[in-house]
Amino acid sequence: MRKLAAILFADMTGYTQLVQENEGLARDKRKKLKEVMEVKVRDFHGEVLQYYGDGCLVIFPSATESVLCAIEIQQQLRKEPEVPVRIGIHTGDVSIEDDAIYGEGVNLASRIETLAVPGGIFISEKVYDEIHNKGNIRTMALGYFELKHVKEPVRIYAVVNDGIAVPGRDAMKGKIAPPRNRLAVLPFVNMSADPENEYFSDGITEELLNALTRVKGLQVTSRTSAFAFKGRNHDIRDIALQLNVDKVLEGSVRKSGNKVRITAQLINAADGYHIWSENYDRNLTDIFEVQDEISGIIANRLRENLDVSPKEGTHRAPVQNLTAYTFYLKGLHFWNRLTPPDIRKSIDYFQEAILMDPGYAQAHAMVAAAHSYLGATGQMQPEKAFRIVHEYADKAIALNGEIAEGYCAKAAAYLLHDWNWKKAKEFLDKSLSLNPIYGEAFELLAYYYICVDNKQAAVNVMEEAISHDPLSISVLQSLGNMYLMAERYTEAMEQAEKLLEISPQLRIAIELKGWALGMQGDWLAALEQFTRYQQLTHHPLKGMMGLGYAHARLGNHKEALECIRKMELRAREEPDTVLDADLAAVWFGLGDNDKAFHHLNLCVDKKLGPINYILQYPAYLPIRTDPRYEALMGRMPAIETAG
Repeated sequence: MRKLAAILFADMTGYTQLVQENEGLARDKRKKLKEVMEVKVRDFHGEVLQYYGDGCLVIFPSATESVLCAIEIQQQLRKEPEVPVRIGIHTGDVSIEDDAIYGEGVNLASRIETLAVPGGIFISEKVYDEIHNKGNIRTMALGYFELKHVKEPVRIYAVVNDGIAVPGRDAMKGKIAPPRNRLAVLPFVNMSADPENEYFSDGITEELLNALTRVKGLQVTSRTSAFAFKGRNHDIRDIALQLNVDKVLEGSVRKSGNKVRITAQLINAADGYHIWSENYDRNLTDIFEVQDEISGIIANRLRENLDVSPKEGTHRAPVQNLTAYTFYLKGLHFWNRLTPPDIRKSIDYFQEAILMDPGYAQAHAMVAAAHSYLGATGQMQPEKAFRIVHEYADKAIALNGEIAEGYCAKAAAYLLHDWNWKKAKEFLDKSLSLNPIYGEAFELLAYYYICVDNKQAAVNVMEEAISHDPLSISVLQSLGNMYLMAERYTEAMEQAEKLLEISPQLRIAIELKGWALGMQGDWLAALEQFTRYQQLTHHPLKGMMGLGYAHARLGNHKEALECIRKMELRAREEPDTVLDADLAAVWFGLGDNDKAFHHLNLCVDKKLGPINYILQYPAYLPIRTDPRYEALMGRMPAIETAG
C-alpha cells in the first residue's frame, strides 16, 4: 500500500551506556517511552509501525497532528524519570507492506532525527510548510544540512514550544553544512539625489549578476530572490539563511551628471566579516569596465575555494553607447514588474536602445522575450507576437551567441506557437547552459515536459529552479502550477500560501489557491478566492475564468453565464485579447461540451498555446472521456523530443 504520510522517528539518547551503568533504570525509561508513545500517538490518530531497540517509527495522516503529538510526547518525557529523546519528522510518500515501511521519506525522517538534540523536535521544510501558520506551533530555522544518501542540502527547522529543547548555534556546529561558493548579489542601493536613478543602480546589480554567473564553481542566487530584499533592513545572516548562501555582495551607486561612484563590499555571511570592499569613482563612459573590474576582483577573492576560470566564452560589455545602455536599463526596470502595461512600456525602451545602437544584442533579446510574454498570455494575437519573437531572437543570437535570453525567447516561440517540441528543448538546453539559474528557461522547460506528458519531470525542473531562486514569485507560482498539473493539490496549496506570505494581495497566488481548493472538492471556498482574485483586477470584465468555473461547479448557472457574457464583451472590446481557453473552461463546467470544444478548437486555430498543455489544467481533466478529445489532440504535431 502506498500513501502520503507524516513520518516520525523517535530515539532515546544514551540508552546503551545507561544499560551498562544501571540496567533497571534503563528498562524503566524505555517502558515509560513506550507507554507515552502508545497513548499520545493514539490521541493524535497516528500509528506505531515499529519499535526498534530504544526507538520507534510512527506515521500520521497529517503533519500538524505529528508535530502536536511530538510536542506532548516531549513535554511528558521531561517529567521524572526524564527520558532524553530525539524526534525527527518529515512528510512524503511511503509504501507499507507487512508492517514494513519503505520510501525516501522514511530515510529522510530518520536522518533528521539523528540531527536533533535530546528533548528536541526537528522537522523538514515540507513539514514546516504545512504547520508554520498554526498559532499553537512555534518554530525557528536552523539552516541547511548535508544528510547521508540525500543529494541536496536539506533545510531543517526546530520546534520551539515551551518544554522543548532548542539548540543554540554552537550545538549545531559540526552538523550544519555551510553552503560553499554560493553568492547572493543584493540590489545595490540608489544613493543619488534623483530617485529616478533607481533603474541605474538596479542595472549595475544585474550586470554584476550576469558576469558572476560565468565563474566556474560559483553558484549565484537568481535575481528575483536577491531582489526580494530590496529596501529591507535585514541582517546579512538572516538573508544568507533564507537564500542558502555563504557570501553576500552588496553596495550602492551614486550617479551625478556624468560621474558615478560605486561602493561594493563582499561579506562572509556566517560572521558578517567584510572580506573585501572598495569605492570606485568613474566617468559614466567607464561603467562597463567598472562592472568587469568588480566581478573580476570578487572571483579572485574567492580563488582559494573556486575554479575561477570563466565558462565557455567571455563576458563582453553589452554596448558602448551610454544612451542606449540607459534605455536598456529603463526597459529592464519595467520588464521586471511583469504586468502587461509594464511589459509594453519595457518594449518601448528596448526599442529606443536598439535605435541608439542597432548592434545591441541584449536589447533585441529582451524585445523578443517581452513579445513572447504578451503572445503567451493572450495579451496580443499570438501569430503577430511570435513572428516578432523569432525576428528579434534570431537577431540577438546572430549578434551575440552567448545570450541566454535570446535562446530562451526562441525556445518559447518553438514551444508555445510553432509546437516544435524538439527545437524547443534544444534551445532551452542551450539557454540553461549559458545561464544555469535563468528562471524563465526553467519555467519553459517545465512547460515543455507537460506538453510531452512527463509531469514528474516538470515538477522536478521547478523544484530545481526553487533551489536557485527560493523567493521568486514567478518560480514559486510555476512550481504550484506543476503540482496542480500533477494532481498534487496539497503541495499546490503550500506554494500558494508561501506566495501569500510574500504578498497577501498577490493575484496569481489567490488564483492558485482557488484551484487547489476546488480540485480538493471545496468549490465554495474556491469561489471566495476567485471572487477576491477578480476584485483585485479592478476591472469589471477581467479575471472571470476561475469565478465562472466555480459558479458552474456549484450549480450557479445564472452567475456562470454572466461571467461568460462579460468575457465575450471583453473579447469584442479588446480584439487583441484571446479568451477562448477561458470560455471553454466555463462552458465545460456548465456541462456544455459542444461550446467547450468549439472554443478549444479555436485555441488550436489561433495557436493560443499547445492544447496538450491547456488540457492538463485541472478545469479540463474530465474532458478526456468525450470522444472528441482524441480528435482535438490529433490536431497537435506528434511528440518528437530532443531526448
